[in-house]
Amino acid sequence: MPAPRLSLQLYSLRDKTKEDFAATVSAVAQMGYAGVETAGFGNLDAAAGSAAIRDAGLEVSGMHVGIHLLRGEFNRVVDEALLCGTKNIICPFWPKAHFRTADACRRIGRDLNEIGARLRGLGFQFHYHNHDGEIALVEGRRVFDWMLDAAAPENLGCQADVYWVHVGGKDPAEFIREQGRRITLLHIKDEKEIGSGPVDFPAVFAAAESVDAAEWYVIEVEKYNHDPLESVRLSLEQMRTWGKA
Repeated sequence: MPAPRLSLQLYSLRDKTKEDFAATVSAVAQMGYAGVETAGFGNLDAAAGSAAIRDAGLEVSGMHVGIHLLRGEFNRVVDEALLCGTKNIICPFWPKAHFRTADACRRIGRDLNEIGARLRGLGFQFHYHNHDGEIALVEGRRVFDWMLDAAAPENLGCQADVYWVHVGGKDPAEFIREQGRRITLLHIKDEKEIGSGPVDFPAVFAAAESVDAAEWYVIEVEKYNHDPLESVRLSLEQMRTWGKA
């Protein structure tokens, strides 16, 4: 399949989008990103935000949507995804405190499976994005394994965040190979700018490309050595150095 395209998770520029969402996504496009992954629309509503993304010449690789909205405002989530023209909807977080037992983790997986089945019936793909809590061991297995095994792959994809997999004590390349074609969206994240921290990215890319399922590499920079716009630009430049952009 074609090489993964590069997207930016807009949480990387959360303070900028709160001030001027349209100017921020325009700057992202000028850097050379092909897409963005939304986490809200900053100072705009969904209609104006999606229009700003289109005007900048970007695609929406996916939308991060909290579980409270997926449960309580399902139709709004669908409407916003249609406005953005994306097929990918991602649950970005679940409280660590809920991962207490294997049965609790399985229940979460079943809940996500139900949401994913509803979305799949409407033409969307549903994914779950991990932090380190999902990599912890509960009753001899990793939380993520309990969760994903309780859901059908067609109803719940795995948006592996390679930095949080590493922090959780699992080798990201090994994790990618284990989850295989369930990973069509891969979060490329490091301690700060991409390539500045502990993640072994050559191994990550080798694993992802051996599976050959990833459609998007989604860069996220949450902490910075520079102004956030410069940090996401430098992260893109590093991807170019590695031949991934």
